[in-house]
Amino acid sequence: MKLPRNFFKPLAIGAPAPYRELPVRLERMIHFVPPHLEKIRAKVPDLARQVDVVLGNLEDAIPIDAKEAARTGFIEMAKAVDFGTTGLWTRINALNSPWALDDITEIVGAVGDKLDVIMLPKVDGPWDIHYLDQLLAQLEARHKVEKPILIHAILETAEGVKNVEAIAAASPRMHGMSLGPADLAASRAMKTTRVGGGHPEYKVLADPDGDAPRTGYQQDLWHYTVGKMVDACASAGIKPFYGPFGDFADGPACESQFRNAFLQGCVGAWSLHPTQIDIAKRVFSPDPGEVAFALKILEAMPDGAGAVMIDGKMQDDATWKQAKVIVDLARIVAAKDAEMAKIYGL
Repeated sequence: MKLPRNFFKPLAIGAPAPYRELPVRLERMIHFVPPHLEKIRAKVPDLARQVDVVLGNLEDAIPIDAKEAARTGFIEMAKAVDFGTTGLWTRINALNSPWALDDITEIVGAVGDKLDVIMLPKVDGPWDIHYLDQLLAQLEARHKVEKPILIHAILETAEGVKNVEAIAAASPRMHGMSLGPADLAASRAMKTTRVGGGHPEYKVLADPDGDAPRTGYQQDLWHYTVGKMVDACASAGIKPFYGPFGDFADGPACESQFRNAFLQGCVGAWSLHPTQIDIAKRVFSPDPGEVAFALKILEAMPDGAGAVMIDGKMQDDATWKQAKVIVDLARIVAAKDAEMAKIYGL
């Protein structure tokens, strides 16, 4: 176990010091891009103005014979595009693959100063984070990268779920975690081929009422895992995300799954198709009514001290803190999203 006094020390001479607090960034959706496709890369400058995070995907969904082209395409895309306030991430190949080492070394060497986050798939335990943490420090020192590159773990193995608390606290580079339901389903031997969402056979039945047919209520396969991930992230001060929803044609079901995750504490989700961008914006932006009420609290209690009554409800230091979280997030949303700025009145 690393001693507390050493936790925030750089792991290589010349590497930047780790963040003590995560940068404040708007990350309602992590939009996946296949960078080996030139026609998709050409759309990225416009896409970067629409989404909060652009992620160059190098892992699943990239054919084996296109792995190197995806890596090269991501580097070209990162160099060519001004991302402004939009985050630039990449999902590298798994550490047990033949491509992961080149993904890390080539990308950090070429565009380390533009890269915000590396998403690491199939994390089984803190040892995976420790390996990437040390390697990134060495590469940052070698290439004179001025800010630390963060790590985002995908929770998609049974062992990873078992070790989720240790993963969350493994490094000050930890940015957050995403649920990976497809690989996790396979790891658990779950009997489903769906990528996220519910399942019509995972249900409870209404109580019997004579001979009347009993109504079945579909349940959420991922409720337990999302809750466990959110608790681990909240206790470690990092960010939880819902991952992919695979049925692009079913917008209402996607929105329902995103909203379930949002209500449980997730701050964003993956968007794999353009139709999911607006869903994520809608779900993971603060509710305008809540923003309006939070503004009332901050106006009535500028310094957060004492207690006041607003609309028949008592407000004190605790609710002032809640209100500030909502308004701060609304201001971040408004700074990037002109439409939401009008709705919030900010």
